[in-house]
Amino acid sequence: MTNRRLFLAGAAATLWAAPAFAGARFKPLFDGQSLAGWTPVGNANWTVTDGAIGADSGGMSFLVSRDAYRDFELRAEFWVSEDANSGIFIRCSDRTAITADNAYECNIFDTRPDPSYGTGSIVNVAKVSPMPKAGGRWNAMEIAARGDRFSITLNGKKTVDDARDGKHEAGPIALQYGAGIVKFRKVEIRVM
Repeated sequence: MTNRRLFLAGAAATLWAAPAFAGARFKPLFDGQSLAGWTPVGNANWTVTDGAIGADSGGMSFLVSRDAYRDFELRAEFWVSEDANSGIFIRCSDRTAITADNAYECNIFDTRPDPSYGTGSIVNVAKVSPMPKAGGRWNAMEIAARGDRFSITLNGKKTVDDARDGKHEAGPIALQYGAGIVKFRKVEIRVM
């Protein structure tokens, strides 16, 4: 590799790792008391109890943020039962029919039949190995999306590092209920 190529590769890595969001503050997407700012899609029994949004029945469902986002860092704490199917969908292109094909699914699914896209992965974009387990305790997930680059950190450990995909440029955030018991708290975003 030439010196120029090495410099450009190093500069690109520095830009991705640099605190690009340093001037911005995190803004809560969940107020800890209500579903204000979220639109339910599906039939899950979403409620707010003890400062957390939760559901434990009703089939596949989502809470969709009012606003759409392009480049951001998202932090959320979640608690799921060991049999839960959940996730945080980002850049959803269809607010009413959310899937891993029209959004990026940052998965929370410890018992997924194909664990390579289980908890800590981005379904169909970035596999995780070994898959961490999240069931039965509070966890912290951090998601960074900038252009076509993504990373996920789960409980302080990077599970997706600099994944690349350009299918979805912007869209709302969606919290998923699929099965089991699912709770989210301290959901906040910092926009670039």
